Amino acid sequence: MMNRRHFIGKSALGIGSALLASQLPTSLTSATTSKALKKPLGFQVWTVKDQLIKDFAGTLKMMAGQGYQSVEMCSPPGYESSGFGPLMSMKAAEMKKIVEDWGLTLESTHYGMGELRNNLSERIDFALESGQKQMICSSFWLPKDAKMSDWMKAVDELNEIGAKTKKAGIQTGFHNHHMEFEKIDGVLIYDELLKHFDPELVKMQFQVAVISIGYKAETYFKKYPGRFISAHLADWSSVTEKQVPIGQGAVDWKELFAAAEKSGVKNYFVEMAPETFKESANYIHKL
Repeated sequence: MMNRRHFIGKSALGIGSALLASQLPTSLTSATTSKALKKPLGFQVWTVKDQLIKDFAGTLKMMAGQGYQSVEMCSPPGYESSGFGPLMSMKAAEMKKIVEDWGLTLESTHYGMGELRNNLSERIDFALESGQKQMICSSFWLPKDAKMSDWMKAVDELNEIGAKTKKAGIQTGFHNHHMEFEKIDGVLIYDELLKHFDPELVKMQFQVAVISIGYKAETYFKKYPGRFISAHLADWSSVTEKQVPIGQGAVDWKELFAAAEKSGVKNYFVEMAPETFKESANYIHKL
């Protein structure tokens, strides 16, 4: 088996796109959007990162075969400590080529706040060269005892970052976790974020998994039209209190997708345990 460095080196020499395309099932080369979404159905790489790092092209092939049409990456330098370091040697154009060889698109990537703060120009260049249209801040990662003023200071900083990416033709976004749905002095953090982010400079990526604590994506899509650029899809069973494949839990997907379309959501990325990916894609494509 090739080690990681050898694999990256070999792919850099140019695994021919014609060869890869010839191995891609016809159904994947022709299916560029999901009927239900009217847009490509994507996946976030975080939950398959171990496979992705060992076999970048092979993992993309596997996910395309399960019905996915786009991919959202994690920035290799920003996620080096999380295991993405071996991908740092991959050039932006090379990454773009391999993604597209398997019939996928790459428009969005997660970035850490630290790399956006300290290496923004370099990250913008990488995003442009790899074809990205959205740079998503994955979290501020503030301490649990942070005050609302700390959150607002981070908001101001991301607004400034968003102004710089906009000049380059890239939309900055912000991804929530459960922590943004906690309250400080009785005020919901997420609502304050929406009030203070510049609507043009920072769009939101909604994490549907917060259904587990009672917050519905469609509620926010309807209340704040035009503020959301993408969504991470996940489902939750209130009976077992566990994550389940999409379509088997508490989320009303028809209502969610209808609200998302009206709100202007451009990208959808499933982010769940690897064993749920195929069932989730099948459900969405059949809607």
